[in-house]
Amino acid sequence: MIEAPTIIIDTREQTPLVFGNLQSERGTLQSGDYSIAGLENDFAIERKSIPDLCGSLTRGRERFERELHRLRGFTFARILIVGSPHEVQATAHNAKAIFSSLTAMETRWSVPVVWEPSPELAARLVERWAWFFWRERSAVGRKSGPCPIPEAVTNGHTAAINAASKESQP
Repeated sequence: MIEAPTIIIDTREQTPLVFGNLQSERGTLQSGDYSIAGLENDFAIERKSIPDLCGSLTRGRERFERELHRLRGFTFARILIVGSPHEVQATAHNAKAIFSSLTAMETRWSVPVVWEPSPELAARLVERWAWFFWRERSAVGRKSGPCPIPEAVTNGHTAAINAASKESQP
């Protein structure tokens, strides 16, 4: 049996992503919407839907900037936007300001912004990030070298990743 991380979903997350490949549980997080059990102070994902993003960059801007300030202290932090830039252009009357603010905040707070078009793909990406971050930080990765990666977590790229891991071993 392969050990695997457990994703923590913040209790305030109203419509959480559904994870099909890693276990998840609810918990209160200081920052972000998703983290990894035992690594809550190192790994954080702040998820935004398009309406939430637009609100966070207008009327909720101060609160969002405080969140970004906290995230910059994490080893791994991302803003994960579920939707596409085209949706912002189509729905926000101030799309140019939204994009400019995102770029400025990404630069100022050193928290990368990543777009995924659907909740399903966003969940898979969070699982991949969680798996690889956990593997690099856990005793499993440190003691035994590269560990097998579940096929579902890597979106069908397990064979190539495992082969690359074996090639990099001394």
